[in-house]
Amino acid sequence: MVDDRSRAAVYSLVVMFAGSGRASDERHAADWIHKAYELSLRDGLDSPLLGLVVPLERMLQGVDPVRAWEPALDNEDPWARALARLQLGKMRVMLGHGGRDADEYLEQALAEFRALGERFGISFALTELADRLATRGDFAAASEYYEQAIAVLTEAGAVEDAIRMQAGQARLYWLRGDQDAVGPAMAEAERLAERVTWPEALAEVALAKTELARWGGDAEEARRQLDLAMVTLGDQAANLRSLTHHQLGYLTDDLGEARAHRAAAYRVATEAGYGPVLAQALVGVADLALRNDQHEQAARLLGASNVVRGLPDRSDPDLARIEAAARSRLGDAGFAEAAREGAEASRDELVAVTLAS
Repeated sequence: MVDDRSRAAVYSLVVMFAGSGRASDERHAADWIHKAYELSLRDGLDSPLLGLVVPLERMLQGVDPVRAWEPALDNEDPWARALARLQLGKMRVMLGHGGRDADEYLEQALAEFRALGERFGISFALTELADRLATRGDFAAASEYYEQAIAVLTEAGAVEDAIRMQAGQARLYWLRGDQDAVGPAMAEAERLAERVTWPEALAEVALAKTELARWGGDAEEARRQLDLAMVTLGDQAANLRSLTHHQLGYLTDDLGEARAHRAAAYRVATEAGYGPVLAQALVGVADLALRNDQHEQAARLLGASNVVRGLPDRSDPDLARIEAAARSRLGDAGFAEAAREGAEASRDELVAVTLAS
């Protein structure tokens, strides 16, 4: 018979891992959160990990994520406090806070994890910071953080977790214009992927290759890699379902099919409620507007996307391409006015109007 204390420890650990990662299953994680929270209410079961379950339960009950996590900063355990700080940064990113608060929480969490020598937390914080820096357009600094995260994970033997960072490095090299470094970085990601059987890890390489092939103008290779990723993933988590529809919307020449994929990507992203994925879906709908010669509507949708994310995504060449095309037609003043209108409008209505046209 497993005692409650042991069960509480196991449930808490499952919660921490079930809700992490690009392909996490939100419904599966919610079940474990409820179970762990019920145990946390029992007398004599005080533990740092269970204390971190409470904010997750409060979020499921509709409490603002930032408010839900702030009390966890008072946890007696330094590792739990560092993880709470990391989550407060991540929640701000998720909610589209564009200021430096999110970055500062992530940086503080990184410093605290380093002081503890805790590799999981160090790599987690480094990866979140790398993604944030890439969004701001600081590709060199983002690449350095990815490199550090890869080193930490490799030392810990967590090869499957390093795959996404290595594929991310290839993407950053492309964005920096260092084409000679793209191939070797992707080759290293493939080498790491050959050592694991975890579907999400294997799919990371195919998804990265999909994007790079499409940016390079090789639509056939992009479709092949996306098909591979979809087969590998099977029943995907919401963010990956949105991402696959997002990529398919770019890859199809048929406007009807593109419209269907944009509608699906936006619907799934809205249900998931994760700001960066929703912002990405809005950029995809802006691409559909552009393909229909609706330049003002494309600018409005980019304005709405920036509000959802909190800042423009400088790591998205598609956003830059759509913005350049709209500016060319509307002029700087016209683009700025349309983007302002989109920032103030209902994003659901903007999307509905574009999909109906």
